[in-house]
Amino acid sequence: MATPKFTAMVQSKCPKCRVGKVFEGPVYGFKKQKMQERCPHCRLKFEVEPGYFYAAMYVSYAFSVAELVTLGFTTAMLTKSESPWMYVSVLFAAILILAPFNLRYSRLVLLHYLSPKIVYTPVYYEALDKK
Repeated sequence: MATPKFTAMVQSKCPKCRVGKVFEGPVYGFKKQKMQERCPHCRLKFEVEPGYFYAAMYVSYAFSVAELVTLGFTTAMLTKSESPWMYVSVLFAAILILAPFNLRYSRLVLLHYLSPKIVYTPVYYEALDKK
């Protein structure tokens, strides 16, 4: 059975075959995140055109705004603090902690949902089932 689109994105799978990994290693770790140039299964080149992942900055910005607004309101509700340093420290820590997540998933959202040139091809998954 083919992997659903959302599951493939969460698991960092290729948007064309939904089998090969887009990134090497976990989101959080001691090594720098490395995005593969091509899918190891279907050989799709992830950077469709030069500068393609600059568009992922907009997705990352949307993630950051949603995260920081949520954390700001949560901090306000839980602490009832009026100190700006409380909010600055919480939000700055959140930016640092969530940066690897935002990098990875902004690129994956761009590849899976915002790229009309990349279309899922079930032939690659069916070939895997026959092996």
